[in-house]
Amino acid sequence: MNVGKGHWIFAVIFFVLFVSGMIWAYRKDKPTDKINYKGTYRMLFFMLLLLWLVYLFVRLKTS
Repeated sequence: MNVGKGHWIFAVIFFVLFVSGMIWAYRKDKPTDKINYKGTYRMLFFMLLLLWLVYLFVRLKTS
């Protein structure tokens, strides 16, 4: 499959519009993030800790 000049132009335009839309959505939702997502870092920490413990358990069991 040949990738022509039109494909690259579409890709660049799509990328710019997608990133712009994501920035706009983030700025719009930023004031409510602290209210709606309170404690998410703690949940992320515990999920990573759980994954690490499972990894250790499997590693110790197979050795």
